[in-house]
Amino acid sequence: MTNVEVSRNANENNLSVLRRFTKRVQGSGVLPRVRGIRYAERVLSPYKTKMKTLESIKRKADIQELIKLGKMPEKQSRYTR
Repeated sequence: MTNVEVSRNANENNLSVLRRFTKRVQGSGVLPRVRGIRYAERVLSPYKTKMKTLESIKRKADIQELIKLGKMPEKQSRYTR
């Protein structure tokens, strides 16, 4: 991560220093990188991945069982020809 630094010139007002700083920040690409990291998720451990997969397999088996017993309607496809 790069730090952006702007020093005030002799005859420069605060507004122009702030404007120069924001331009420098936009040019450095710090904000898009931070926003990209903001919602990134961690990689799950192998154990957690395995447990999640086993749960989904069990859930699918339960749904198939309910469909066979007639307690749940079959999933209709959206696109029919």
